[in-house]
Amino acid sequence: MSLFRKPQPLAVLVVRDAPDVVAALRSALETAPDAERPGLERALALAERSAGRSDAELRGRWVRRRLDAAGYEGPADSVEAIKLLRRAEPGLTLLQAVTYAKETAAAEG
Repeated sequence: MSLFRKPQPLAVLVVRDAPDVVAALRSALETAPDAERPGLERALALAERSAGRSDAELRGRWVRRRLDAAGYEGPADSVEAIKLLRRAEPGLTLLQAVTYAKETAAAEG
């Protein structure tokens, strides 16, 4: 292993299709019959709230789900949590796992 190797990009990509979902719900709401409007309005409100979340918050939720699935309830940035995260997602480098763990701990703190 070389000390001068190129750093790897973060492995967790946040896919943002919420704006498309919001637009589709707004369009459906324009032509919806009265019986469907309450459900579409509720769905639109939820989609708009989801669209406003930051990438760090979404990654933090992803990390917490991995830790919860492993039965871990402690701080997300502990050594044990980082080990569990890397076991749960073997493709993560140590740097990636630490970065995600710190983001999660900051969001939870």
